[in-house]
Amino acid sequence: MTVHFVGAGPGAADLLTVRAVRLLAAAGTVLYPGTYLDPLVLDHCAPGAELVDTQRLDLDRITEHLVDAHRQGQEVVRLTSGDPSLYSALAEQTRRLDAHGVPWDVTPGVPAYAAAAAVAGRELTVPLLAQSVVLTRTRARSTAMPATESLAAFAATRATLVLHLAITRIRELMEELAPEYGADCPVVVVHRASQPQESVLRGTVADIADAVETAGLRQAAVILVGRALDPAPGGESFLYDPARPRLSPPSGSTG
Repeated sequence: MTVHFVGAGPGAADLLTVRAVRLLAAAGTVLYPGTYLDPLVLDHCAPGAELVDTQRLDLDRITEHLVDAHRQGQEVVRLTSGDPSLYSALAEQTRRLDAHGVPWDVTPGVPAYAAAAAVAGRELTVPLLAQSVVLTRTRARSTAMPATESLAAFAATRATLVLHLAITRIRELMEELAPEYGADCPVVVVHRASQPQESVLRGTVADIADAVETAGLRQAAVILVGRALDPAPGGESFLYDPARPRLSPPSGSTG
């Protein structure tokens, strides 16, 4: 039996991968993050499966559930919001499972930032505007950030910036970003992307904090910052440039 860490995507029940749906249907125990998940995701679970909401459990209690279910001979799914490669505590949980000799694997999911960009209808890497994306968070009542990963250091790149777990500090963060990005730089905040409660706020570094505070957003929001979010066009990709040399199709080919 195996513990499967499965990306639940941004929350919508139809944004799970085919593999994720198959694993949920076969699991005897499913642990899920109730804070971030649309409850309809759990409709993919088998009838009679034990469902454990982890939002009020510490890591040791979560580990107990995983290990106990494994020892009972069950397939176990540990759902994470978004993709397990970002802010999922995957490293801590798998380290504990290794200590107990419990096998595990990972199934990726649609990351929240990708869902937010889709809702906004924007590409995050636009030629001549931004060709890099920085995925980061900030520190409030959370684990310390490495000294080399200050927001100011990332802002200096002027890459498209994606801020997770930062919505309650948006005013001070925009003040910190303004010198590099400019007060008129576009910002999009997506709350509960893909879920029934989804909302989108559009503004600039100068005024987005007012919109967020008026809306009363406190969690489950992704902040996108950068010139690539501007509806005005940037450059065009060399990949699709008509002047770029291309191989001729094989003789007789019609495609």
